[in-house]
Amino acid sequence: MTTRNRARLSYKLRYAASNPRLVLPYARRLARDTWLRLRTRDHVSYYRAVMRSDTARNPDGAVGTPTHERWLALGQMQFDYLADHGLRPQDRMLEIGCGNLRAGWRFIQYLETGNYYGVDISPDILFSAQDTIIRYELQHKLPHLTPVQDLRLDFLPSGHFTVIHAHSVFSHSPIEVIDECLAHVGRLLAPGGFFDFTYNETEGEEHHVLREDFYYRRQTLIDLAESYGLVARPMDDWRKTGHKQSKIRITLPAGGEAEPRG
Repeated sequence: MTTRNRARLSYKLRYAASNPRLVLPYARRLARDTWLRLRTRDHVSYYRAVMRSDTARNPDGAVGTPTHERWLALGQMQFDYLADHGLRPQDRMLEIGCGNLRAGWRFIQYLETGNYYGVDISPDILFSAQDTIIRYELQHKLPHLTPVQDLRLDFLPSGHFTVIHAHSVFSHSPIEVIDECLAHVGRLLAPGGFFDFTYNETEGEEHHVLREDFYYRRQTLIDLAESYGLVARPMDDWRKTGHKQSKIRITLPAGGEAEPRG
């Protein structure tokens, strides 16, 4: 959690003074991101272009882990937490923003055949996900991997998924993209199912950095989920893993259905 606004010039100047070796990489990323924003029509298209650029250099780095060792460790962390908090082999799982299966290959290995469905806005990272399936010899588990245009996910069946998971997706999403996801995710949940997501939490002013990293107050996301008739519960013990993001679990209300959308 942070109380600092990383978008403020004062923060950037202090950070640059303390980390001079990062100034040039930041300037290069700023120039690249500015160019991509000028060429794309919305945030999803922009971030798809970011992922294409990052994946071309290093697929593991594109999902936020600069080394393969960190890629393995963070995937293990996600799997262990979910396995300790309700995931069962018979669950039908949807992973939003599955990337190159950093955690996904472990979910595929653990779940019953055909029970894993991964989606991502980046076709390029899904090509790398196919390589991960081959590397870990998981073809026989029949995982589904699908590129998506947005987070409406209206091509998926209602009430089908018992577990939905989105790690470090909302941390890269403006509020309108999060709103779109929460407006539709309740339709996909089976009764008794849950949707876990992580996000960058701030106790101060909500902000973004380069429109790649977004910081939200906890209550903002809880209120947004509740506006769609969903039940939102912070998973505070997630922070014990040492991960810098926070986690919230979404469930359906006692009646088993989210509020109808307008």
